[in-house]
Amino acid sequence: MPLNLKRSWSDPDLDQFRDTAARFVDSELVPDDEAARKRGNVGHAVWRKAGELGLLCTDIPEEWGGGGGDFRHEATITEECARRGISGWAHSVHSIVAHYFLNHGTEEQKRKYLPRLASGELVGAIAMTEPGAGSDLQGIRARADKVEGGYVLNGSKTFITNGYLAGVVLVVCKTDPSQGARGTSILIVETGRHQGGPGDTPGFRVGRVLDKMGMKSQDTSELFFDDVRVGDDALLGGKPGQGFYQLMGDLPYERLFIGVSAVACMEGAYEATLAYVRERKAFGQTVADFQNTKFKLAEVATQIAVGRAFMDKCVEQIVAGTLDTATASMAKLWGAEMQGKVLDELLQLHGGYGFMNEYLVTRMYADARVQRIYGGTSEIMKEVISRSL
Repeated sequence: MPLNLKRSWSDPDLDQFRDTAARFVDSELVPDDEAARKRGNVGHAVWRKAGELGLLCTDIPEEWGGGGGDFRHEATITEECARRGISGWAHSVHSIVAHYFLNHGTEEQKRKYLPRLASGELVGAIAMTEPGAGSDLQGIRARADKVEGGYVLNGSKTFITNGYLAGVVLVVCKTDPSQGARGTSILIVETGRHQGGPGDTPGFRVGRVLDKMGMKSQDTSELFFDDVRVGDDALLGGKPGQGFYQLMGDLPYERLFIGVSAVACMEGAYEATLAYVRERKAFGQTVADFQNTKFKLAEVATQIAVGRAFMDKCVEQIVAGTLDTATASMAKLWGAEMQGKVLDELLQLHGGYGFMNEYLVTRMYADARVQRIYGGTSEIMKEVISRSL
């Protein structure tokens, strides 16, 4: 039978907000998903529409242009996308960028950028990964040299979510390479791409929108910075050498997004598979009538129910301000790993159709593989968790 999707952290107001989010996904994202997968991005218009409806920066205080809610509102939007296999509109990354401004930005930086992120005028991206530096952020080579009145930035980044559409990019770089992690800073780079044009920031260039296994509608891109000049006011927080501290402080927020989306994706795939096996016939009966199908669905339903209880607890903790790094890493690790296993089982129940991209579970299967990699690999999550034991 269908799963009970009621969240322990929900309430009537959040239920109403979920209806708004679901209608937006169904009307603005789902109909365009196939076209977005072919062109490699969702376009700027959908971001501005989301801003008009109050679906961006929902947990940013109203004084900065946000919705004044909390992580439950962000989780609601994430779930409604994940349940439908919508992976191109990376609102979670946009929210993560907004939180860097909120938690670490100067008053002037908050005033300048947060309202524009909340309205959808600017799409946000954060550029950490480089061709030669992934999980080991201390190995980054992008460098910003101090000059009179600002910095000159050089380097390249890859696997950057929202990279093609981004109007503002937070670039992790070395402002003092001799200091290791303590010489890392985050620079704010405006790209000029918020109007949909090629950008007007000298030295900034978007390379390829990368050809990926899944997440075909997500504009994951290469970014290049060749003598990009920014002012002193582009240093996040106003002080150099704070980048590593800033990055570590916001990782639990990012990792819980991944855990929440994993469980919601499993729920959506389960519902779609349940409908499929009840209609599909083989050997004179529906696929749902076979004992193997019943047992597999029973296992999946149990795994989702257990995951839902844990993830709901994590959501409650982050709202209360008590979610620690180890628990957030557990949410990311368990969610990503279980998502891959569950989708594999559900895809198998589709038989040959499970290999066809026209089926939701197939697209979800391909999209899910990266969950074990981005936001910190599963191996890194185990290392983080082990340190807390």
